[in-house]
Amino acid sequence: MTTHNVDATEIEKFSKLADKWWDKTGEFKPLHDINPLRLDYINQHAHLHGKTIVDVGCGGGILSESMAKYGAASVLGVDMAEKSLQAAQQHAQAENIANVSYRCISVEDLAAQMPHSFDVVTCMEMLEHVPQPESIIRACAKLVKPEGWVFFSTINRNAKSMIHAILGAEYVLNLVPKGTHDWHKFITPAEMARMCRLANLNVHDARGMGYNPLTRHYFLQDDVSVNYMLVCRPMA
Repeated sequence: MTTHNVDATEIEKFSKLADKWWDKTGEFKPLHDINPLRLDYINQHAHLHGKTIVDVGCGGGILSESMAKYGAASVLGVDMAEKSLQAAQQHAQAENIANVSYRCISVEDLAAQMPHSFDVVTCMEMLEHVPQPESIIRACAKLVKPEGWVFFSTINRNAKSMIHAILGAEYVLNLVPKGTHDWHKFITPAEMARMCRLANLNVHDARGMGYNPLTRHYFLQDDVSVNYMLVCRPMA
């Protein structure tokens, strides 16, 4: 079993908040607010209807469930935080969503079990929480079908992200709990592109995500200096 690529502190952090995943006004409000943007961006490229999808680092299932509702043939959410998965399963059952399921398994182990099995692989807001993001990227590349799509989102590492993602989001605006992020684990777009290439993935597109604190509105933009998403496709 390849389950070493886990930060126990991160698992504990999210486990303590497991009962808050579906509180749209609580600690996970930013994820609920950005989810329509993520969903639309993914669908624009991968056309989710009828697709088989794996959502890596799914947490409480916010994105997994929305992709299932969008018409995916099946969505498998995987995470190493069992309490978060319990929250995801309970919510899906309450919503009577039959085409989403969840497993407590590392993405590396899943890739070994189910190589090239999914049309779409998503890994959002997860890479900055693990010791070895390159291992996650390699596993995502192994999971996707040769003609499939892989989506990542993470946070850039620079002075601006320290101000916006740490000081601003955690201490000034209180958008997320203090200690949610470690700036040293943030990943620059150049580092992401290199790790993707080494995993035999081509970067197809990149988009930044901005936030207006006055209107409390999130939006997509060309600027990738703080939060950003990547779309990748397997190399031929």
